Amino acid sequence: MIVVTDYGIGNLGSAQKALVRIGADAELVDQPVDLSGVTGIIMPGVGSFGACVTALHSSGLGSMVMKAVDLEIPLLGICVGMQLLYKGSEESPEVPGLGLIDGWVRRLEGAPKVPNMAWNQVEYVNKGEKSFLFESLPNDPWFYFVHSYAPDITDDTVAKCNYGSGFSAAVSSKNIFGTQFHPEKSSGTGLKLLSNFFEYCERKASV
Repeated sequence: MIVVTDYGIGNLGSAQKALVRIGADAELVDQPVDLSGVTGIIMPGVGSFGACVTALHSSGLGSMVMKAVDLEIPLLGICVGMQLLYKGSEESPEVPGLGLIDGWVRRLEGAPKVPNMAWNQVEYVNKGEKSFLFESLPNDPWFYFVHSYAPDITDDTVAKCNYGSGFSAAVSSKNIFGTQFHPEKSSGTGLKLLSNFFEYCERKASV
């Protein structure tokens, strides 16, 4: 089963509905659950960085996520959920992130319009090799973005986007993954990415 963290901010159920659509056993959880039968975790997020961090920890789901990481259960952060993986954000500099990915989240610089609410193309990085997240997807695929802040491009970046300046569109580090875009709102391309994550979780759980 894949659990989707619901810590009370925004429409976090859309990711769960997308997973069900691709045939995954997915459940929204608003409090910590027994991880023994969990094969993957998706952590969406909308709104401000600081509010999301506070809500995540207040619900107890932050501790569950960190325990899952220790157990090497795959974790996918979406939008602000991806940003929470980092050390912190310029949006709420006094509030630390989870610190699972090295780097910082910064306000979009040089962007024609903020927030960025549009379909944008992403470019694969890391010597041109695709992450498994993008398996069977074309080069330079389009995804839907809604954000004013985005993470730095670092060694963990597997796809980047240029919107005024470059930023990390997707990240991968061991069993921790993130997308700044919304795969659940990105039509068939996004559903394929979620399907790739689900299949990865299934394969890892069967080993």
